[in-house]
Amino acid sequence: MSSLLPFTPPIVKRLLSWKRGNGDEEDKWAEKAVKSLVKKLKKTGGLDELEKAITSQGPTLCVKIPRSLDGRLQVSHRKGLPHVIYCRLWRWPDLQSHHELRALDCCEFAFHLKRDEVCVNPFHYQRIETPVLPPVLVPRPHNLDHFAIKSEFKSPGNNLLENQYSPGSQSDTNNNFSMSVESPPSYLSSPEPHSQPPPTAQPPTADSITSSPQSVIHSPMTPDIRPPNSPAVPHPLTHHNIPAEFQAIQFVEPKFWCDISYYELNNRVGEAFHASESSLWIDGFTDPSNNRRFCLGQLTNINRTSPVEKCRKQIGKGIHLQYVQGEVHAVCLSDSSIFVQSQNCNQRNGWHPNTVCKIPTGCHLNIFNNTEFANLLSQSVGHGFEAVYQLARMCTFRISFVKGWGAEYSRQDVTSTPCWIEVKLNGPLQWLDKVLSQMGAPNLTCGSVS
Repeated sequence: MSSLLPFTPPIVKRLLSWKRGNGDEEDKWAEKAVKSLVKKLKKTGGLDELEKAITSQGPTLCVKIPRSLDGRLQVSHRKGLPHVIYCRLWRWPDLQSHHELRALDCCEFAFHLKRDEVCVNPFHYQRIETPVLPPVLVPRPHNLDHFAIKSEFKSPGNNLLENQYSPGSQSDTNNNFSMSVESPPSYLSSPEPHSQPPPTAQPPTADSITSSPQSVIHSPMTPDIRPPNSPAVPHPLTHHNIPAEFQAIQFVEPKFWCDISYYELNNRVGEAFHASESSLWIDGFTDPSNNRRFCLGQLTNINRTSPVEKCRKQIGKGIHLQYVQGEVHAVCLSDSSIFVQSQNCNQRNGWHPNTVCKIPTGCHLNIFNNTEFANLLSQSVGHGFEAVYQLARMCTFRISFVKGWGAEYSRQDVTSTPCWIEVKLNGPLQWLDKVLSQMGAPNLTCGSVS
């Protein structure tokens, strides 16, 4: 590896020899990152402990550096969380986010503890493996009649999907009902790791939040709606214990985990962005060729109005979307708040299905959870084609920039906001499609007068 500078200290060379991953640009940046760390550790006396940890990969003490004001560390032109940077450097080159890491119990200065110093010992953290989703059991075609539920029956869980809409449809103005809600601190927090222990509450400011009636927000969570005659299947499922009358439909991770479309009012602008990276940014800048950034600033619209133009100028750093461990997280990096409508998030928190949640600058929200969707999908199969089909709306969420919408706003629906995006989750949608294909056509009669 060619050194970026004419002289590289021997300790830096030794530490770099244990680096994971290759690439000229990455090698140059890694050298800068190691030199930066060595410089900090010389002041604290932790250099020997770092070398011992990396070479022995056994039990060692914390390797501490001072925590910055925002918790991040800048190396050259990149900025990131310090423990993520050095875990990626010496252990997991494909590491994307702090959500994939959990500190060991022995670590006294773990990042999530928010102490004045933070441990960057890569062997004081372990990687959280993505949970394997159990397959959905669908009755084989000749058994569907035994498990079908009358079409007029609507379960509480699937009823929450009513009143959803697609942009430009008639229901946008007539049937859509959105609530603006203050998010409880346990669900809306700063973009710090939220495992062990749960995050400290960050109360929203009174002038930035509008709350809905409690009777609407605290709607009941979806109960277990497995039909009485549906057999209890042992878990985990394997090909040995799946009943013969069922077909197991497994979740498959697609190449592009989501598609993002950008709208101005009710007009779509530009082509959809197909996200292959699990960590991506949606901002107001102008880079057209970065597969980790969807830059809205370079999109043109001949019908753009003055309010839309004003809103676009305030997008700035925008949103950081992360898809890790089967969960989708949104972090607001913009100087202005963003507004999120996610039925999966609303169902989890017991809110009205069309609740719009405001995310202030620097906070994040868990928008979608694959495991929760898998449970809903499994439960809905017993209620027939229509109940399963309604879940398609849960696989899409909407985010507006700067301006919110809902019952407490003059803008009653998202198509009235100047700038917004629609995110479609391809994995859940494709899984849903396979289940629906296995179930066959719905048991409904459709005629010219229906």
